[in-house]
Amino acid sequence: MTAFWTEPDYDDHELVQLVRHPESGLTAIIALHSTHLGPGAGGTRFWHYAEPKAAMRDALRLSRGMSYKNAMAGLPMGGGKAVILADDDRQKSPEMLAAFGDAVEALGGRYVTAEDVGISEQDMVAVSKRTAHVSGLPVEGDEAGGDPGPFTAMGIYHGIKSAVRYKLGKDSVKGVHVAVQGTGSVGGGVAKLLAQDGAKLTLSDIHNDRAKALAVELGCETASADAIMSTSCDVFSPNALGAILDDEGIARLDCPIVAGGANNQLARSHHGAQLAERGILYAPDYVINAGGIISVTMEYLSRCLGAAGNINEVRKRLAQIPGRLEEIWEESASSGVPSDTVADRMAQKLIGR
Repeated sequence: MTAFWTEPDYDDHELVQLVRHPESGLTAIIALHSTHLGPGAGGTRFWHYAEPKAAMRDALRLSRGMSYKNAMAGLPMGGGKAVILADDDRQKSPEMLAAFGDAVEALGGRYVTAEDVGISEQDMVAVSKRTAHVSGLPVEGDEAGGDPGPFTAMGIYHGIKSAVRYKLGKDSVKGVHVAVQGTGSVGGGVAKLLAQDGAKLTLSDIHNDRAKALAVELGCETASADAIMSTSCDVFSPNALGAILDDEGIARLDCPIVAGGANNQLARSHHGAQLAERGILYAPDYVINAGGIISVTMEYLSRCLGAAGNINEVRKRLAQIPGRLEEIWEESASSGVPSDTVADRMAQKLIGR
């Protein structure tokens, strides 16, 4: 693994730690981008990477995105992220999760973790046996917390409606064609919420059977994983892995709006300008997909610090996502600066950079 400070995605991160525990098979990277506003908060991703360099790139990009996301959501948290490098068989063990929990605990509260791709609520329960600096745990009643996926989906749903209103001048998504890439916890949740409002949907997933099953449930169409980005639609909603908006991906788009929950959708910084040049309204990913971190932050603050944190507070904060997006789009329109750059500048100011 090359020196992390030579990576193009290194952004003066406060801490980048390689964690090795040979006895359990754990290899992980924990990255803290900024703790200016509070402990670095961000989920743990369990993924098989073709090469270690890709894992480092993910950790660096995702942790920076969490700094921006938490700042823009008005949360008293900084930005952090962890990736656990999965073997070819993609198997986790209790020993591996325990070793990871010990690594989080050793940071003394500088990093607060939760679920991300490949990590379940029960995995977080296992991690919580070794550290209190974890969120996304099962809750009861009207407490904030639990699986963050549905809250992420709700925030994206609000954001898509805001984008449709801003770009298309429509107060409803009824009849609006949304192409949803990824039908897991987040993308599937977005699709269900849009279907309730009468949106026309085209679904796609690398797990084709999952997309087809949801399409049958919702009465909509599917497209192959290769075809979804070139589907003619009103909104393209990426809700799988990131870096899909590169030169080739942007050229394939046939839509006026991109609004979805995948992290780091833009492959590189200049791709936001490419979207703007094509007249495509872009919802910066870390603004529209903040619902999950809002939920786990309210849970963590309530459980560990005794702050107020219930489901009503989460919903109140989710409802603020459209206003933030509209502020970004208005500034972008008046200044001629792409929306992603506008959002970055706002976030950087908030974290003192």
